[in-house]
Amino acid sequence: MKAHIASTVREVPADDWDRLARSAGLYLSHRWLLGEESDPTATASYALVRDGDGTLLAAAPLYLVHSEPNDFYDPDLLELSGPPGPRVLAGARRGYHNAPLTDPGLPPERRTACLALLRDCARTHAERHDTTHWWPYLTEAAAEQLGAVYDRAAPQRMEDDAAIPLPGSSFEDYLASLPSKRRVAVRHERAAFHEAGLSIRHLPLGECFREAGQLLAALQSAHGHTADDTDLMTRLLGRQAEAMGEQARVTAAYEGQRMVAFSLYYHFGGTTWLRAVGTEPSCSAPFAYFNLTYYLPIEAAYQEGTTTLHAGMKAIRAKQLRGAEVTGLFALR
Repeated sequence: MKAHIASTVREVPADDWDRLARSAGLYLSHRWLLGEESDPTATASYALVRDGDGTLLAAAPLYLVHSEPNDFYDPDLLELSGPPGPRVLAGARRGYHNAPLTDPGLPPERRTACLALLRDCARTHAERHDTTHWWPYLTEAAAEQLGAVYDRAAPQRMEDDAAIPLPGSSFEDYLASLPSKRRVAVRHERAAFHEAGLSIRHLPLGECFREAGQLLAALQSAHGHTADDTDLMTRLLGRQAEAMGEQARVTAAYEGQRMVAFSLYYHFGGTTWLRAVGTEPSCSAPFAYFNLTYYLPIEAAYQEGTTTLHAGMKAIRAKQLRGAEVTGLFALR
């Protein structure tokens, strides 16, 4: 096996890359990473491990971070133990879901050897820039596998991560998986929302990112994130729309011609990935947030044929009440 560092993910055909990324998630997919290369706050590189025939066996993005606008990805603000100020981030830089990429058919010993090569690439890349590296938001399985090739420190728990299993083939099957009291509550929240008479539209993000950016900024402000203003959120969603094209799907609620709530999600690797939700503070429909965050994306997931809604970090209790299973996210330095 041989490892080298590439300067763009374009060096690997999308199908070849996604063969490894499909089980790791959207934020390590070829198209997502290609979009992230345009972010001026970091320079992307890619550690690639191939066998003697040139088959890709393992991979990991490596980001030399110049400035970090997201506090949840700033190691100096997260109070993690270890060397101060690592400026190389290994793996996914966004999405709070991370893992090294390895061929799913590798036997354990060969997978461990690939992970060791990825570790060495990350260390070498960081040393070239007079810094160290870290892996944030690793899944439990990824943290365990990587921990076997790192001897400096045990993985540190960062956050909880929630995903809602979607059994069967319809929303009614999802409902049947919930306890009886929760089924009653979900039916009530759905009925009250739909009785408000909003029109529901399914759109590509490219057609509505400006409206969505306004709503996302309003929700961020309501949660105290005042730096995430309309201009910033609109530019963020516009960049996603350009990079992800038809994969960036929006479900939106309208009062007349005005968007009052939306959710942005992606289908990838058998999972629907909830990316962003926004609501207008004056939206009159009851339970709009819960419908746009959970119930309408779940309907879209069943239509697509995915089996999980990835709901992410924070508000864990609300997600558990709607059937989410919770696992840990870890950092390794």
